[in-house]
Amino acid sequence: MRDGDPMRIDLPPAVASVLVALRQGGHEAALVGGSVRDLVHGDEPADWDVATSAPPEVVADHFPGATWQNPFGTVTVRDPSGGPGIEITTYRVEAGYRDKRRPDEVRWGSSMAEDLARRDFTINAMAWLPDEGAEGSGRLVDPYGGAADLEAGVLRAVGDPDERFNEDALRLLRAVRLATRYDLRLDPPTEAAIRAHAPEVAGLSGERVRDELMRILAGVPPPSRAFELMERLGLLGVLLPELAALRGVPQAKPLVGDALDHSLRAADALPADDPVLRLAGLLHDVGKATTLADGHFLHHDRDGALMAEQILGRLRASRAEITRVGRLVRHHMFAYTPDWTDTAVRRFVRRVGVDLLPDLFALRAADDVASGVQEPPTGWRELRQRVAAVAGDPLEARQLAITGDDLVTQLAIPPGPAIGRLLAALLEAVLEDPTLNSREQLLALARAMASG
Repeated sequence: MRDGDPMRIDLPPAVASVLVALRQGGHEAALVGGSVRDLVHGDEPADWDVATSAPPEVVADHFPGATWQNPFGTVTVRDPSGGPGIEITTYRVEAGYRDKRRPDEVRWGSSMAEDLARRDFTINAMAWLPDEGAEGSGRLVDPYGGAADLEAGVLRAVGDPDERFNEDALRLLRAVRLATRYDLRLDPPTEAAIRAHAPEVAGLSGERVRDELMRILAGVPPPSRAFELMERLGLLGVLLPELAALRGVPQAKPLVGDALDHSLRAADALPADDPVLRLAGLLHDVGKATTLADGHFLHHDRDGALMAEQILGRLRASRAEITRVGRLVRHHMFAYTPDWTDTAVRRFVRRVGVDLLPDLFALRAADDVASGVQEPPTGWRELRQRVAAVAGDPLEARQLAITGDDLVTQLAIPPGPAIGRLLAALLEAVLEDPTLNSREQLLALARAMASG
């Protein structure tokens, strides 16, 4: 497919109505960017972006309830059927990128050609211009050969790659994501420019880096391909130096490779629909680079958990994500043996947390795959079965048949630390023998403890 070729699209009704309304208002309107790239590639677009010659205030007037609260001329129109909103952006020209993120100047453009010229890569600098009066029919607008690059398997910057990466350093990381997502090789000038500009990603905000990394981890291709490309281009050591430091750290595993190879395989083995869990797989051994001594990695789980939390904090991850990944790294080295008593199993569940167990077992399975080992039948899979058998037992103080108020009332003990200590002792007793968890038995046991 080439510039000017006819192209028929099965448009969602909401998108078609937006294009028709703008055309009827006397404005040019076209699909642009990722939606056109995906259509040319043969994929269903995740979202639909429209560009138009109409100024944003005019666009907003066309669509009651539309929102426009940004300096880049993007108006969001609600889908009446409840689908995702449709973003309509006025053609624009940008100039000056002193912060290597936002243009210093934005002015509305007069043509689609100007709008496409400001885009990052040729595969994103395509548009679909609908025909008059024939819904779904139109032609491809592809002045930079993005369709040919997709067909040839090449990722190429629009125009001078140095200029494109000077405008926004995030494009360096986006190049990695797009290259791996569409199985593209970097054309030599684009690759050379990425290498030259790699140190500049250090100035990116944590949020923007996190969002790109999460897109990589949620992608269908194995994420290892993206991180290996990041390493080759000089990006990994800037963005995730703790992970890059695993290169060369030896692993005594059946599968060949070092600690970085192992970590990448672990991430690959986890589900793509849970990028945070994949991130835990990527970082589960991050403490090995700093704890290697005499062939052992003493406390690498403990140290690695702190490092993982620091990394996610730097990436401005949510508190829930930081806690989840940190706990998984901290507990991933659990060692089960079949002689564990039921009490030991209950204590394990209490220490790790019921909520974490599915993730923890998934991480151990990925760790096994990445190591090339097969866990024996009496390994963690047996522990998973035993955990399920004790899942209904009381494991926390709030599950006891009595409360602190009961102890205050029945034992005449004033509120304070003594009540907390007594509840902790009662929980320990119930962990040993769950049949003790009745009001009568616990009150009797509490009286004996208090008098002793």
